[in-house]
Amino acid sequence: MRRIERYGELKGKTVVLAFSGGLDTSFCVTYLQEVYGARVMTVTVDTGGFDAAELARIERRSGELGAAAGHRTVDGTEALYREFLSPLIRGNVLRGGVYPLSVSAERVLQAREVARVALDAGAAAVAHGSTGAGNDQIRFDTAFAVVAPGLACLTPIRDLGAGREDETRYLEARGVAVEKKTTAYSVNEGLWGTTIGGKETHGSWEEVPDHLYPGVTPSQAPAEGRVLTLSFERGLPSAIDSEPADGVTLIRRLNAIGWEHGIGRGVHVGDTILGIKGRVAFSAPGPHVLIRAHRELEKLVLTGWQAFWKEQISAFYGQLLHAGQYFDPVMRDIEALLVSSQERVSGNVRVRLCRGALETLGARSPHSMMDARVAVYGEGMKLWTGEEARGFAKIYGIPSVLWARAGKEDE
Repeated sequence: MRRIERYGELKGKTVVLAFSGGLDTSFCVTYLQEVYGARVMTVTVDTGGFDAAELARIERRSGELGAAAGHRTVDGTEALYREFLSPLIRGNVLRGGVYPLSVSAERVLQAREVARVALDAGAAAVAHGSTGAGNDQIRFDTAFAVVAPGLACLTPIRDLGAGREDETRYLEARGVAVEKKTTAYSVNEGLWGTTIGGKETHGSWEEVPDHLYPGVTPSQAPAEGRVLTLSFERGLPSAIDSEPADGVTLIRRLNAIGWEHGIGRGVHVGDTILGIKGRVAFSAPGPHVLIRAHRELEKLVLTGWQAFWKEQISAFYGQLLHAGQYFDPVMRDIEALLVSSQERVSGNVRVRLCRGALETLGARSPHSMMDARVAVYGEGMKLWTGEEARGFAKIYGIPSVLWARAGKEDE
């Protein structure tokens, strides 16, 4: 991917900017046109976090900032579910055991679609508003380099080392209004969850204020809670309480229900791509419920070795996606393994949502390996006799017995 060394190189040419309408990308529109003399086209890729009113507001914001090449909106929600979220559900992928990789999946898709628009528009460059300290810069840069290798990549905020207060002052000096909350916090909303970054997440101790999370707090949720039955077909969700729905609709319903019951809030601390520690708050009730239920169903139908190796490979998949390595061909290989592992993961799971807590009540599947007609754990068995069990226990314990015996002989 080319670098722009001289400002005049882009004068009058089109630069396609990944645009959310927030502080960082608003700064980029103004800066790219003022400093580079470029004609900026803003592109918003909706990954399920914007309603029609918000999309209209973002388009108006682009116009107010004077984006000379106009604005485009790309609906990426279905592609997000099909290409990114489906493997995460099949793999039960949670980073650090808690965070459902909300932003990781979205950013790669958004960057890919922005690059495609840039190629279609005959642009001279693509741009994003990531800083030099976060993960998103890697995801955008990598996707741009793969999809549009002939285009220059502009990153004003990273290059300038600008902070949110600096951006605010720059825009206000040019008569651009900035909401004060956007200076203090960065909030990303999408189908797979809402993430929150700001002053409390810059350290590891402070609590993120309740008002920043969508939905009610656990203490405000109804005391009676709610029981749901989730249906899965070959590892993917297919219905809630026997009402069929496509994946996107189903996740949206679970998010709405979860927010009513204070479900899916959390804070994740982990390693960034650049090697430093990062902390983010999130609200992801849909993923929280789905992955918990899906894992419970898998316990019935997968063999022990299937479950073991799938857990290892899924964690690796999540690590690579987090690190912006979605385009590595090994990811397609892992996805094929995950699809294969889900052939029998069909059935129903009952869960209870109550004041921030999620409880799995039961699961059933036509492919269940738990058969009371064969044996009941701790009770009785029909496939072997007591004498056969005695012999198995003796043989099974031989390695430990030999190790202990050898130790005594050494003494």
